[in-house]
Amino acid sequence: MKKHTNLIEMGVVNPKQIARFTVHEADNVDVLRVIYSRKKGSILPMSKTFKFPRIKKSVLVDGGTRQTQIVYESAPVFANAIIELDEIIEKNSNVDELNQILEDEILQLEAEVTSRIDYIKMLIAQRPK
Repeated sequence: MKKHTNLIEMGVVNPKQIARFTVHEADNVDVLRVIYSRKKGSILPMSKTFKFPRIKKSVLVDGGTRQTQIVYESAPVFANAIIELDEIIEKNSNVDELNQILEDEILQLEAEVTSRIDYIKMLIAQRPK
């Protein structure tokens, strides 16, 4: 059996180049961003984003009144891709790399927040009195 079949079906050509991934949910869609480790000067993309619509299910809440509730679940393909990515990252990652990644992410987030705050202050300053 081939390894990483879900990732390959999604279009991930070389899973060994995956450095890390991020996951978030927006508007009942699971968003998976795969970040690659590329050599300097590579024309290949540094990251790739995949979107997986959540599956809508009706669940029985109260059997006596037959009351149901709608819930959204992650797609099985998404869950399997996460499992495969975890396996890849576990093989390639160590604690020092993870700490560096987290520090880089924090620095990037701080820069984005600072930039956004400056922009909002500029809009306030330009507002007619």
